[in-house]
Amino acid sequence: MALKFHPAVLLCTGLLLAATAAAQQPPATAQTLDQAVIQVQQKTSGKVLSAEQRHVGRRLEYRIKVLTPEGHVQVVTIEAASARHPSAASSTKNPAGSGGGNKEKH
Repeated sequence: MALKFHPAVLLCTGLLLAATAAAQQPPATAQTLDQAVIQVQQKTSGKVLSAEQRHVGRRLEYRIKVLTPEGHVQVVTIEAASARHPSAASSTKNPAGSGGGNKEKH
C-alpha cells in the first residue's frame, strides 16, 4: 500500500525543518569578543586595558576600555550581534581638556 502525502503537509514539514535549522545557527553578523577587541585596537590605535561582555536586556554587548595614544582612557561599546562600527561611550574617564593633571594613572 502506497502512502500519499498532501502537498500542504509536505510544505509545512519543509518550513518547520528550515525554521528549526535557522534557529540553531547564530546570526551571520555576530562577532566574538576577540574580534571586537581587534576592531577597536585598529580603530583607536590604542592599548586595550580591559574587555568584557555584558547582557543588556536581550542584547549582548562588549565593553572595551582603551588607553589612547594621547593617554586618555576611552570606553567603547559594541553590540555583539551587530556589524556596526564601534562607538565611544558617552563618557570617558579622561575627557580632553586644558588641565594636564587630570589623567588617570596606571
